[in-house]
Amino acid sequence: MSKEKIKVITAKIGTDGHYRGIEAVTRALRDAGMEVIYLGAGRRVEEVVTAVIQEDADVLGLSFLCGGHMQAMRRVMARVKEENLGHVLVVVGGIIYDDEIPEMKELGVAEVFLPGTPLKHNIVDYVSREVEKRRAFSEK
Repeated sequence: MSKEKIKVITAKIGTDGHYRGIEAVTRALRDAGMEVIYLGAGRRVEEVVTAVIQEDADVLGLSFLCGGHMQAMRRVMARVKEENLGHVLVVVGGIIYDDEIPEMKELGVAEVFLPGTPLKHNIVDYVSREVEKRRAFSEK
């Protein structure tokens, strides 16, 4: 396991003001020893992608509860590709319909966590494991 802390950017894009879930995830990742920067709610796609670049983040975590997430994620993933951030693990949580998950993954979202997903044994462990895999692959 790498000794370098995993760096995570979390945020909510648009006017969705439901923040309880993203704050719980942010706290769980931080409690697990990760460096987490929570940008808050009401962020724009460009702000989020810029923060990922400036902070050299390993992970981008976004949460959606009020719709508009497919349009937002199409814009986010297009910007991620334009900026050559394919090494960044992008995860999404919130109210995402089952039939939208395949499209999210086709866009490049690594995983979608629905409400009620256990924080420690699912989200934290997944992020830790996937970042370690990506770091190991980039060292080869």
